[in-house]
Amino acid sequence: MRLLVTGGAGFIGSNFARYILERYPDYNVINLDKLTYAGNLENLTGLEGNPRHAFIQGDICDPKPVSAIIERGVDAVINFAAESHVDRSILAAAEFVQTNIQGTLNLIEAARKNKVQRYMQISTDEVYGSLGASGAFTELSPIAPNSPYAASKASADLLVRSYHRTHGFPGLVTRCSNNYGPYQFPEKLIPLLITNALANLPLPIYGDGLYVRDWIHVRDHCCAIDKILHHGQAGEVYNIGARQEMPNIAIAQLILRTLGKSEALITYVKDRPGHDRRYAIDSSKIERNLGWKPQIPFDGGMLDTIDWYRRNTSWVEHVRSGEYLTYYERMYQQRQRTLSEL
Repeated sequence: MRLLVTGGAGFIGSNFARYILERYPDYNVINLDKLTYAGNLENLTGLEGNPRHAFIQGDICDPKPVSAIIERGVDAVINFAAESHVDRSILAAAEFVQTNIQGTLNLIEAARKNKVQRYMQISTDEVYGSLGASGAFTELSPIAPNSPYAASKASADLLVRSYHRTHGFPGLVTRCSNNYGPYQFPEKLIPLLITNALANLPLPIYGDGLYVRDWIHVRDHCCAIDKILHHGQAGEVYNIGARQEMPNIAIAQLILRTLGKSEALITYVKDRPGHDRRYAIDSSKIERNLGWKPQIPFDGGMLDTIDWYRRNTSWVEHVRSGEYLTYYERMYQQRQRTLSEL
């Protein structure tokens, strides 16, 4: 099976590429990534010589390379490529509209014209908006995004739905809760808190610190995508969550406690606009229909994650300094395949 994984040098995409290559010895992964600030070739270290992994630098917003790759034959497209940082979307929404909506449309069109067997849109629980103190989002919950990022992802989801209804397009959507684990860009909450704590820097916490998210280890997320890729029903939406809700302040305290650091490092900062109070995912559908359940408990997953960042200080330093953008641009010339080699 030949998979086109877009955004495959990012956090979740790179973990998924590794997962697939480990699990399926007869699968090939074509990895397309623009290599923006969150796309990092160091996330793919160890895959350079793998004949079943082909990296191509490219932008899903450009329909020419997208079509050229898909025309050479792929069985499935898994679209992780996205602008995904909420704060950035508040400051500059245009890039989110371009990548998350127009880029998705380019992929859908190319996949439809070339009769790709499966298209998966990797979305987010943020499209549902905010929850009160109880309850959880189901696949039937209304879409009510509260940030430009979430609105752009919701728009992409609706494009997939419309193409399935109009053209019989074999697309489906997954909406996952907050991920954590190795290779996550340090502007996201958990790696930011870990790397700051390791460096004895302040741990910034928005507002009162009581914003609640359902946290899932990226490995469990990859396993869920695998199940849906092979057994999910076209036209459906699948929620993916771990039922592990934690307020931000509790995560900061856990990290500091694990590292033996003082809670005096916690610094409360001005809240961001439109901040959703709580997310929670009901993943009963995928559990019931496809037999998937999360396997990694939060405390154990966090210990492993903290240890990964502690052992990979060079990765953190490269990302924080921006060095990876230049060093790995040179390395890219040695790693990428040409279209003729696919």
